[in-house]
Order: sequence, then C-alpha cells, then structure tokens
Amino acid sequence: MEGSVFTPSLEGMKHIKSPEGEMLAKPFLDVCKLILPVIDKFGSAMTLVKSDVGGNISRLEKKYETNPTKYKFLYNMVKEEVECQTATGSSSCTNGLLWLTRAMDFIVELFRNLLSHPDWTMTECCTDSYGKTLKKFHGWLASSSFTVAMKLAPDRKKFMEVIAGSGDVNADMEKFCSTFPPFLVENHKFLANFGLDDMKA
Repeated sequence: MEGSVFTPSLEGMKHIKSPEGEMLAKPFLDVCKLILPVIDKFGSAMTLVKSDVGGNISRLEKKYETNPTKYKFLYNMVKEEVECQTATGSSSCTNGLLWLTRAMDFIVELFRNLLSHPDWTMTECCTDSYGKTLKKFHGWLASSSFTVAMKLAPDRKKFMEVIAGSGDVNADMEKFCSTFPPFLVENHKFLANFGLDDMKA
C-alpha cells in the first residue's frame, strides 16, 4: 500500500470545497467513502458504524445522482427538504448527513485518542470517543449494542501495523484529525441554523 490507510482520504479532502468555499456533495461523500476501509480494519467492533456510514453515504449519493447539477453543493439537499418540510423524516437526506457527520466525529475522536493516549487499549479508545460523540444521541438499545461491540475491538499494536502501510501513520493520523474536523463542524453549524443538529436516534 502506497502511504498509509489515510493517504487517499487526505488527498480527497483537498477537493471538498469549491473555489468559492462551498461544500461540494460528491467530493465530501467520496472522502467519507475512503474512510470506510479504515473503519474496516477495526473488524467486528465497527460493524454497526460501517453499515450506518455506508447506508447514509448511499442515501445521499442516490439523491445527488438524481440531479448532479442541482445537488452539486451538499447543502442544497438539506435546503430543499427544509422547504418541503421533510428534513426531520428518518429517511431524509438531512438525517443521513447528520448521522454521517456524527459517525465521522466519532472516528476522528477515536484517532485523537490513539494519538493522545498511547497507553490505552483499543477498547478504551473506542469507548471514550463513543461517550464524547455518538452516545448522547443514541437510545438505550443502540447504546447497549455499541458498548458490547467495543469489547470486540482489535489489539492496538496489530491494528496500528495493519493501517500503517508504507507511510508515516502517526503523522497522517494527526493530519487527518486536524484537516477533516473543520468540514464536520461546518456541517453541524449549517444543520444547527435550521434547528436540525440535535435529532436523536
């Protein structure tokens, strides 16, 4: 593997914004897709996250593909649903974007923990980042399933070897944790403008 497991998504992040600084739908979704192989490396501990992320990406992609010109900018999907009063529906693109962004917050926080706490086990890193991100939006059932899944997290040392490839994995992880979050913050801010950032599962 050329570079680390983060290399493709770091490359993709350069193209998320238009020259005018607007969030582009396809490049954003492509970057999220490039993070799926990273999530894969966690094995069964991340099955729930992976299917959730994959489902939300394909929901937004399907919408984008119906009219790539109209939905060139990611937030056009949300604006349209707000106007039609369908944004709060569980199968809306707004809901998809919200949960996709939250899952990415969790992934970023998890890698921050791996960088900041070299003494923590993978399960500790996962559980802590879950508590800081997704947990408050999950009901009891989702929360219980998640907590059980975290116990299946792989051995930390083996995991780091798997994701390293030929790159400097720690440098790439740091870069990922500093480059990706501003896009996620922007999503949250945009959704918060319409009072849509605190929807629960």
